[in-house]
Amino acid sequence: MIRPYVLAETNWKDVEPTDYQIAILPWGATEAHNYHLPYATDNYEATAVAEESARKSWETGTKVIVLPTIPFGINTGQLDVKLCMNLNPSTQYAILKDVADVLVRHKVGKLVILNSHGGNNFKTMIRELAIDFPELYVCSINWWQVGNSHDFFVEPGDHAGELETSVIMHLHPDLVLPLSEAGDGAAKSYKLNGFKEGWVTSQRHWTKVTADTGVGDPKHSTPEKGAAFLDMTTSKISEFLNELAPLSIEALYE
Repeated sequence: MIRPYVLAETNWKDVEPTDYQIAILPWGATEAHNYHLPYATDNYEATAVAEESARKSWETGTKVIVLPTIPFGINTGQLDVKLCMNLNPSTQYAILKDVADVLVRHKVGKLVILNSHGGNNFKTMIRELAIDFPELYVCSINWWQVGNSHDFFVEPGDHAGELETSVIMHLHPDLVLPLSEAGDGAAKSYKLNGFKEGWVTSQRHWTKVTADTGVGDPKHSTPEKGAAFLDMTTSKISEFLNELAPLSIEALYE
């Protein structure tokens, strides 16, 4: 069944006459996720969250269109992890500029970047896009931060922990190895107080932090937890899309 809010599935007969209010660009990464999750974990998550959020909004009359997922992210701290694919930030911005150019040409006035990878950070890029494309409103959402994950998980984890494992167990159970084969996701923390207190930031050298590439123990993961968390997350994102769609840039502030 063709989903009219997914660009990869729909067709020009339907696309050409539709005035889309918002484009959603899912952005993931291709990287190791402990021993038990697939390299494309972030991409599966980004795609699923974007499409389900769009479905919920489309059914209320909001004209959203989900663009194909960008499968590579910023992985400059994981270059020594075999086949972790990296896009430099400058490359990422070049892609964003080209996407923005297409949207502006076809009068799609809002772009929501649906981010699924902790190494991606679009804030400075959004600032630069505002100079290059002042007629386009751009914002980004880290989907895993939409709600309080501790309401759903014992130990959500930072990377391939209980949260992500539960989500992929729900979305793609055939791609998850038995939890008995997963590492415990034990990770080292910074020694310096500035990092611990949160007022210093840097890039983690991943293989110096974790032995199994995970950060967070997946042992309490279940597909039911993943389904519940995704339902909450996509409902809240859909509400945001519905609120954003009719507003002009000037009407965003009160």
